[in-house]
Amino acid sequence: MIRFSLACEREHEFEGWFKSNAGFDQQVAVGGIECPFCGSSQIRKALMAPAIAKRTRRDDQDAPPTSSGAATSLPSPTSAPPAAQLAAAVHLVRALHKHIEANLENVGERFAEEARRIHYGEAEERGIYGQASHSDVEALVDEGIAVKLIPPLPEFDS
Repeated sequence: MIRFSLACEREHEFEGWFKSNAGFDQQVAVGGIECPFCGSSQIRKALMAPAIAKRTRRDDQDAPPTSSGAATSLPSPTSAPPAAQLAAAVHLVRALHKHIEANLENVGERFAEEARRIHYGEAEERGIYGQASHSDVEALVDEGIAVKLIPPLPEFDS
């Protein structure tokens, strides 16, 4: 995997992981990469310093050999810089919102009422989303109705 520093047309910077340079080029060509801050699909590689892994004596002893003799591993998400963690989280929340909007019905402020109607067989079973107060959500959960809270999209200055 290759990690690239990326930037959108508005100069928001974030990271992306790709199988290869060609993989990045293919995804950019089809608009498959979006800025996690503003949603732009006009993405380019940003200037970045090369990452050089330090090897310890223990790495030499414990790591399985690869074709080049070097050990490789992916960093854990918590080892990424805070800005990269935020960008990754925003990207995931943005993708979640897009999936929900594309696949579920927005019932707006009638969410609690419609969830009950579906649960009790009074309305067609389907995926819905909308708004509900915390007390409505608690009441739905108490009635045994499955409810998932979706984090809002953060707003950023462009």
